[in-house]
Amino acid sequence: MAVTIQQIAALAGVSRGTVDRALNHRGRIAPEVAERIYQIAEDMGYVHKTRKKNTGKKIKIGVVTQLCRSSFMLEINRGIRDAEKELKHRSIDLLVEEQNSVDEKRQLEAIDRLASRGISALAIMPIDCEPVRAKLNELAAEKQIPIVTFNSDIVGTKRLCFVGMDNHQSGRAAAGLMGMLTGGKGKVLIITGHFSSALNNQRVDGFVEETKKLYPGLEIAGVQASFNETGEVERIMENTLLSVPGINAVFSVSGGQGGIGSAFEKLGLERRPCVIIYDQTPKNEKIIRDGIADFLIDQNGYEQGYRPPFLLANYLMSGQLPEKEFMYTDIVIKTKYNL
Repeated sequence: MAVTIQQIAALAGVSRGTVDRALNHRGRIAPEVAERIYQIAEDMGYVHKTRKKNTGKKIKIGVVTQLCRSSFMLEINRGIRDAEKELKHRSIDLLVEEQNSVDEKRQLEAIDRLASRGISALAIMPIDCEPVRAKLNELAAEKQIPIVTFNSDIVGTKRLCFVGMDNHQSGRAAAGLMGMLTGGKGKVLIITGHFSSALNNQRVDGFVEETKKLYPGLEIAGVQASFNETGEVERIMENTLLSVPGINAVFSVSGGQGGIGSAFEKLGLERRPCVIIYDQTPKNEKIIRDGIADFLIDQNGYEQGYRPPFLLANYLMSGQLPEKEFMYTDIVIKTKYNL
C-alpha cells in the first residue's frame, strides 16, 4: 500500500502541511525538521508524485557557478550538494559545471557542454555580458530550457527568476552602518572584486548613493578592484592608506578580505579605520572576532545554492512558476557578538 503524507506526518510529529512543504520544497522549515521528514519518507519508501510520473526517466538540470574556490562559495556549494542529494529521490540529476574564474568564454563553453548533455533546465551564476545574455535567450526561446539565475543576475534575459541578495539594498544598508561608525565624516576606501561584476557594482552603487544622500561629510576616496585576491587587497590597502590622508573607513564588497588585516599589521596603525565586509565564511568570522572588521553582511549563500534547482524541478514537473521574479535572500548583519 502506498505511503501517505499523513503517515509520515504522524511519525515525524508534525502537521500534514509541514510534510507537504518539506517534500515539495515550498516555504521555510527548520533544517532539522526537514531532515527528519526526508529520512522518515525514505525509510518508509515514499515515492514523490513527480517521480511516479517519470519512472525510469532521468531529468537533468544544469548548474553553472563561477569563482568556485572563493570562500563565499562554501555555503552556495553546500546548498547545491544538498539539493543534488534530495533531487535524486525525484529521478532528477544535477550536472554541475564549476568555473574558477569570471571568464565569459569559459562560461559559454560550460553552458554548451551542459546543453550537449541534454539538460532540461539551467541554474546559473551568469557573467553580465552580451554573449552570455544572447546564449541564455537562445536556450530559453529556441530550446525551451527554463533558466534561474542565482547570486548574480543578468538583465535582458528570459530567465524565470533570480535567487540572491538585493545587492543594491545591501549597499545602502552598509552605508547606514558606516555612517554610524564614522559619525558621517571622513574618507572611505571601497574595494570591489571585478568591475565587470554586476553584483559588486550594485553593492558599490547602493553604498555610494546612500552615502551621498545621508552623509555628505563622508567622502568616497576611490573604488579599486582586487580581483578577489588577498594579496591585491593588502596592496590596495597599504598604498591607499599611505598616500591618501584621512581614510577612516573601508568598505570591501568581495573576496580576499584577509588582506585587510595583513595591511593593518604591516602598517602598524595606532587606530585602524572602520571596516565592513561581506559573507560569513570561517575566514571572515575570524576577521570579525579578531577585531579587524566591525560588521559583516551575509547573503545566505546556502539558500542561493539550494533553492534554484527545486524551483526548476517544480516548473519542469508540474508547471509551477516561481512566486515572484526576484526571490531575495535576507540581508544579515553580523558582529562579533552574534556570529
